[in-house]
Amino acid sequence: MTIDSVKVLLNGFDWAWPQAVRQIFENRSVELLMVKRPDEALNVLQHRRVHTAIVDMDSKTLNGLSMIKIIRSSFPTLPCILLADEAEDKLLAAALELDVFSVMNKPVDIDLLQSQLNRLFVKRYDNYLFNS
Repeated sequence: MTIDSVKVLLNGFDWAWPQAVRQIFENRSVELLMVKRPDEALNVLQHRRVHTAIVDMDSKTLNGLSMIKIIRSSFPTLPCILLADEAEDKLLAAALELDVFSVMNKPVDIDLLQSQLNRLFVKRYDNYLFNS
């Protein structure tokens, strides 16, 4: 994997999320692929090599667990990070069942997200791209 080939799928950007997360990606040449609807996500996943998906549980168009179920139906091993207003036990159990890599509370702590991305990329791709 070359640094300039890394792609991250983002859904549910009804809030200031893309602007906040850009600071993690801007100096790393990571391409952010932003989608609002599940059909857009599947189209991107079918035509591009995506390395991880960051999914907003509270998206207005489709909740995060439903989005991850759609992703899992065609791409069962794609690592996903789930963002939620409240990570309660029921949500955590569902995320565990869907093999979600990490569940994070919103508002997102950017340093913690970078740490989770580093852990994901080291574990999954043996790549230290997100090492601070």
